[in-house]
Amino acid sequence: MARVIVDVMLKPEILDPQGQAIARALPRLGFSGVSAVRQGKRFEVELAGPADEAALADVRKMAETLLANTVIEDYTVRVEG
Repeated sequence: MARVIVDVMLKPEILDPQGQAIARALPRLGFSGVSAVRQGKRFEVELAGPADEAALADVRKMAETLLANTVIEDYTVRVEG
């Protein structure tokens, strides 16, 4: 069994209002030195078999089809551990 992580983030040119709200709240909560925050999503996909190239290709297809809106988001796929 293998675990594959899919991280999804808004593309750099896309406005991130949630990230901006978090960045504005941090100083009020006593955190300083943060100039920007980008908010994203993380998916953990448990595979029944090994994380070989065929399985990773399937996970990439999952990301493109369901997990990420590729018009406004980028994603990365990596094997955990």
